[in-house]
Amino acid sequence: MGLRYALWVSAGLWVLIIAMTVYLLTDEHFYYLNNHTQCESFNICFGSNSRFNWHNVFYVLQFFVPTAIVIYCTTCITWQLKSKTVDTQGKIKRAVQFILAVAAVFIICFFPSNISRIAMYVLKLWYNECHYFREANDAFKTSVCFTYFNSVLNPIVYYFSSPAFSGSFRRIYMRLLGKKIEE
Repeated sequence: MGLRYALWVSAGLWVLIIAMTVYLLTDEHFYYLNNHTQCESFNICFGSNSRFNWHNVFYVLQFFVPTAIVIYCTTCITWQLKSKTVDTQGKIKRAVQFILAVAAVFIICFFPSNISRIAMYVLKLWYNECHYFREANDAFKTSVCFTYFNSVLNPIVYYFSSPAFSGSFRRIYMRLLGKKIEE
């Protein structure tokens, strides 16, 4: 894929996502329950309407579509790296490990909240009273924390995968062992 084509694909994806989420800017997304203000995204007791259904479907699509793309791209990149080159210094192996780590962090961080969101939606189809959703709601709110944890883990994965880190780590390790460091 050329640079110009990649730019158009990227711009097209941005336009698509903005078009699909612009409804979030059109009105308030808060509700008031028992003297508390909560965000609509976490509200499971506000009845069923087209906006609620779209929000649930889009929430889940925002995970499964990128996950399918990440898995496909990870597989293709890994296959290309392994089949096209001879890895004499372990660079390809480290690159593959890095790609797999980034994909795994994404899936591990976003999967729980999407599964709990799907579970809540299924419960919503079976029940109408809010008290049936307490545990599912708690599970969803807890699992959403993992989605934010992705922002913490990504820089760590990138940092630990850099050659500068591995060199620094090796030097510290050798000093701790009392061995001479070869530059």
